Amino acid sequence: MSPVAVAWLQLAAAVAFEVAGTYAMKRAEGFAKPGWAVAMLVAYVACFALVTLSLRALPLSVAYAVWAGVGTAVIGVLGMWLFGEPVTPLKVTGLVLVVAGVVALNLGGVTR
Repeated sequence: MSPVAVAWLQLAAAVAFEVAGTYAMKRAEGFAKPGWAVAMLVAYVACFALVTLSLRALPLSVAYAVWAGVGTAVIGVLGMWLFGEPVTPLKVTGLVLVVAGVVALNLGGVTR
């Protein structure tokens, strides 16, 4: 497998760990639930380690946009679905714009 393919897998795993860590953060209720707090910390350490490794083969602008944008979009949807957060036209538009920004940066070209 090429280094770029490995980097994309690392980045995908980093997004998954970021989403898991953010979900655990909500469940930790301000560190009131230690098990969830530990899960949050472990997930974020894994997330940052994987993002860092992915930067060996991916441009910073693309990797960061994918990591932050996809994570934000997934958490936005999960917040509405799992936690009953309101679904408003403005919120949906914002999520669409986040995804559009990630796509635009990717279309800008991965040069290495």
